Amino acid sequence: MLLAEDDRAIRHALERALTLEGYAVTAVADGVEALAQAHRTPPDVLVLDVMMPGIDGLQVCRVLRAEGDRTPILMLTALVETADRIAGLDAGADDYVVK
Repeated sequence: MLLAEDDRAIRHALERALTLEGYAVTAVADGVEALAQAHRTPPDVLVLDVMMPGIDGLQVCRVLRAEGDRTPILMLTALVETADRIAGLDAGADDYVVK
């Protein structure tokens, strides 16, 4: 699993919780790292924060989908508006979860 979250505390908490549940997690801090890691070692699933510096989670999702990548993508965000959810799903995410 590839986890991209710019908030260090949230990233570490999610990485720890997912690891304790038995998942192999690679955690990165931004969209640039997420794209590089996804290209280097394609994950089974991606969990992307929407708001990250540089390339945001929506753009990471769009790039991967444009490349034909069908890896399941879960968008994780603090944005709660319906329009934000629609934007995530329109970008190609498989699901959208509010933190």
